[in-house]
Amino acid sequence: MLDRTNPGADRKAILYRMVMPGHTCPYGLKAKDLLRRSGYAVDDHHLTTREETDAFKAKHAVATTPQVFIDGERIGGYDDLRRFLGKPVADPKATTYRPVVVLFTLTALTAMAASYAVSGTPFTLKAAEWFIAFSMVALAMLKLQNVESFATMFLNYDLLAKRWVPYSYIYPYAEGLAGVLMVAGALNWLSIPTALFIGTIGAVSVFKAVYIDKRELKCACVGGSSNVPLGFISLTENLMMIAMAIWMAAAALGYTAPHAM
Repeated sequence: MLDRTNPGADRKAILYRMVMPGHTCPYGLKAKDLLRRSGYAVDDHHLTTREETDAFKAKHAVATTPQVFIDGERIGGYDDLRRFLGKPVADPKATTYRPVVVLFTLTALTAMAASYAVSGTPFTLKAAEWFIAFSMVALAMLKLQNVESFATMFLNYDLLAKRWVPYSYIYPYAEGLAGVLMVAGALNWLSIPTALFIGTIGAVSVFKAVYIDKRELKCACVGGSSNVPLGFISLTENLMMIAMAIWMAAAALGYTAPHAM
């Protein structure tokens, strides 16, 4: 009998996966790698044609490949194998902050790297300014990958977009343009009011939807296909734009350090 309390004890597994001239199943490769890393010797069977694959599915009454067998018992596909080995299986519908954590981490590191290249140290005021500007550009890029999907999600909560639908398409372009101009320190007369305008409307919209109306929505901040919950992150995005616009306006009027953008 298969010892489910100690999955690696049997140390042998049979794997059936698709390996065709035009297609190698990625989940089959992942299952094979996972089995080997878990200490199993893998008897790797390739399904090399569509007919062979269909016949295998019909024989075992399964809808997909790969399929893993251990000690004569069918474990199932890649996700089933992960469960059998006691490993977590990601829920594609689960809410997560991972996209924004990754984005802000990389833009912060990029800003510090740029600062180091220019001034020899990553910890400068310019690095902080670039972090906000780089983040705006990266966020705009994610939205513009599928602007239709973004606009649809954005219309759920943005106050201006609800009144004037074209704004839901304009927003990511405006955010990206303002970010690029802020990196360059160019055309402040355009970047500052643009960031201040979209940031203020965005902040008010998010605050109303989440903290006043108590609505549970997905955030469009990293694109329309994300599962990031609307709330603190989107509010932070807009507050960052407002802060950057005010900082640059103050710099232009001579109220901040002379090296500011």
